[in-house]
Amino acid sequence: MGVREAEGAMGAVAAGVVHRLTERRETFATVESLTGGLLAATVVEIAGASAVYRGGLVVYATELKERLADVPAALLAERGPVDADVAKALAEGGRRRCGADWGVATTGVAGPEPQGGKPVGLVFVAVAGPDGTEVRQLDLDGGRDRIRGAAVTEALRLIAEHIQAPDPT
Repeated sequence: MGVREAEGAMGAVAAGVVHRLTERRETFATVESLTGGLLAATVVEIAGASAVYRGGLVVYATELKERLADVPAALLAERGPVDADVAKALAEGGRRRCGADWGVATTGVAGPEPQGGKPVGLVFVAVAGPDGTEVRQLDLDGGRDRIRGAAVTEALRLIAEHIQAPDPT
């Protein structure tokens, strides 16, 4: 998939998320590490996003994951920032901190070098919602741009799966 196709996929999934959350009258927030704001930027490109998107945190530095997104310091010290439980904590912290119905998070290694013994392309995306949190591990190929774009698309797909269920109200 080329860059333009990837951008189109991201935008299409983001539009679906914004539309469905608008129907459900629910909100979401983002917490990003490896995507560095790309997830938030993709969402706010969609007309009507302001009705559902509360905001986001870019916690690229490990210590900000603790300070801003409430990831336990002990977890970060034990496992590092690229971990399934860290992704879970990021999504839950972002949801809570931003006062949103849903939280979506990304963490991983975009490269060009491995980080903390974790290989390039190892990514975790998570969604936290009213019924709990789901984390998905991704093993992505390609350069930084491709990995970051795929992480955004997969994070959006993950929340899309959760909000396709009937409205809980």
